[in-house]
Formats: sequence, structure tokens, C-alpha cells
Amino acid sequence: MDSDHNHPSPRSWLGYFRFVEDRDAPSEVRNILLVITTLIAAVTFQAGVNPPGGIWQDDRDGHSAGRAIYASNEGTYSVFLISNTLAFSTSILVIMCLTHNFPLYLELRIATVSMIVSYGSSVFAVTPKESASFRYALMVAAVPFVLRFFIHVFRNCTK
Repeated sequence: MDSDHNHPSPRSWLGYFRFVEDRDAPSEVRNILLVITTLIAAVTFQAGVNPPGGIWQDDRDGHSAGRAIYASNEGTYSVFLISNTLAFSTSILVIMCLTHNFPLYLELRIATVSMIVSYGSSVFAVTPKESASFRYALMVAAVPFVLRFFIHVFRNCTK
């Protein structure tokens, strides 16, 4: 027996899981995307609130209590904070798009905005004041929303 028939090639195996418009119902795709983006939002929220390495517990050796230990290495902390914030804000945007006009839409928006504010205030609280990381993270948080806005405007202008 030919070994190619026993084990499908990676290309055909991955093709099985790809989105196919004729096969996949939009409601199922939306539900899957909601699960994935909710998981991303939860993980990135948790990482922002409780940064890797924890929080300094005292004011000694040049660090301040309540600040992220990871922030001691400005470069890697900036990469972490910016990429984590980008993932968080992008997942929030996708969740907001997928739940638009759902029942309890207003309550979903209030909860979502509250979560964004909680994330931002937590990150602000643990990021050292002298660090520029928080400012960059704020700018990056707006990128998915601004990009989506420009895509929307461009599509409307080209109609």
C-alpha cells in the first residue's frame, strides 16, 4: 500500500480546516471567531493585569512597589506590552463587530468598554512612570480601530 494514501499530505490536511463558503455556515463561523477572540481577549487581559514576572512588593534597590518586575528590562517589556495591547485591542474590535446588534447590545458595549478601561488602568498602574511603554501601548491600542475606520471610509468612497 502506498504510504501517500495512509497519511494525507500537510497541504490537503490543512485544507480540510480552511474556511469554505459553500460548506461553512456564517453563524458557525461567527461563533468560532467569538470563542477564539474571547480567549485572546481573556489571555491578553490577564497578562496586562498580572504581567509576567509579577510585581515588586517593596521599595528597595531602585524599584517601586506595585510596578512590573518585567519593566526593569525596558526593551523587552515594551515589546511585550505593545504586542499584548495590540492583540487585546484587536480581539476587542472583532468581538464588538461580531456582536453588533445582538440582544443586550448596550450591555455588551458597557462591559467591553469597562474591560478596556480596566486593562488600561491596570497597565498604567504597573508600568513605571518614567517608561515610554505605556504611551506606545495607548497608540497601538487605537491601531485596529483606526484601521477599521479607514477601511470603512475607503469602501464607502469607492462605491
